[in-house]
Amino acid sequence: MTARIYRPARTAMQSGTAKTERWLLEYEPEKAREIEPLMGWTSSSDMKSQLKLWFDTQEDAVAYATRNGIPYRVEQPHDPKRRSISYSDNFKFSRVGQWTH
Repeated sequence: MTARIYRPARTAMQSGTAKTERWLLEYEPEKAREIEPLMGWTSSSDMKSQLKLWFDTQEDAVAYATRNGIPYRVEQPHDPKRRSISYSDNFKFSRVGQWTH
């Protein structure tokens, strides 16, 4: 079973960068989840799908996987391209554009 090593992206409800600097190792599912016929709940007999290991760096996660003989796949993060601009820049005297009401 292969493990996936990646740095999770922030959620849509998250405005800051908390919990996005650490790396996560989690296993890929061996088989699909099943729907139980009696209750209609989704279940799985795969216990490794519940395991999540957090690491401070990518190198630590890769070292753990190689040390324990776990086949792994590293996914590089896609950092968003943002401009850091403050709200007060809209009212600067040296602003490049007319301020209209």
